Amino acid sequence: MPGSDRAVLLLKSDFGRDPQWLEAFAGLMPDLEVRIWPKTGNPREIEYALLWAPPADLFDGLDRLQVIFSVGAGVDTLLECPALPAQVPIVRMVEPELTAGMVGYVLYQVLRFHRRMHRYQQQQQRRQWQELPQVPASQTTVGIMGMGVLGSKLATQLRVLDYGVIGWSRTAKAMDGVRMFAGERALAKFLGQSDILVVLLPLTGQTRYIINRETLAALPRGAFLVNVGRGGLVNEADLVAALDSGQVEAAALDVFEVEPLPPNHLFWQHPAVTLTPHVASITHPPTAARFVAQGIARQRAGQPLPYLVDRVRGY
Repeated sequence: MPGSDRAVLLLKSDFGRDPQWLEAFAGLMPDLEVRIWPKTGNPREIEYALLWAPPADLFDGLDRLQVIFSVGAGVDTLLECPALPAQVPIVRMVEPELTAGMVGYVLYQVLRFHRRMHRYQQQQQRRQWQELPQVPASQTTVGIMGMGVLGSKLATQLRVLDYGVIGWSRTAKAMDGVRMFAGERALAKFLGQSDILVVLLPLTGQTRYIINRETLAALPRGAFLVNVGRGGLVNEADLVAALDSGQVEAAALDVFEVEPLPPNHLFWQHPAVTLTPHVASITHPPTAARFVAQGIARQRAGQPLPYLVDRVRGY
């Protein structure tokens, strides 16, 4: 069994960056032993786990597990595991590089749509020289669905660029300089003012397919959609119909219901869709390991853990 100053962490990341994790933890916590699943050794020695999409048998024998850390910002891949230990706290990944990556990706897509760069690219392919109308940022409203850590940071940066920003969340929140909407009753009003809609919600039973024919119809005609939350938030068939009709002018999608996106999916060739392979924000092991190390230190000192997941709400 590990000594009082030694801890054992089980890592399953699925992203090919295990050497970076090992190097980062070695520099931060020399007394932390990191085991990479499925090479668990004696499972009763494992006190901490850093996981992404764990299979049910991963938890076999982990009788002394104290804390589960999520590799990514989302926790749906953890909560969907039927063998997830009921009493073990789960900590969401919140670290500077992960946040900065997401904010940078969305800012790029917002600027791209606002300045009509997607249309200039099409004009270039046609060798067409034509100036398009340019609307000031101050007259463009970005609606953010999901006002947690990522949404709040994004809102702050958009305000710096002089965009109008509104936010929607399931429960009431307040933020300086941002008009806030909360709950189902306010959703249609929020959507009706969103020239560019950014979806940053977690995937739960209540949010699955929240972007559908009805909610897309509530947007101003010719609005834009940026989805960086989860693929299951969007009814993909309804989105294609909205794009084909012009209700939504264009969409930037980083997440999909089935990943990798099947080769025959309509999104690959749709002229109004820009897609990326779930890379809007990538967990950076050097800074993410620091977040996990701090969490372990807090737990071992009997201090409360930040960013705990509420299993009932699903995030």
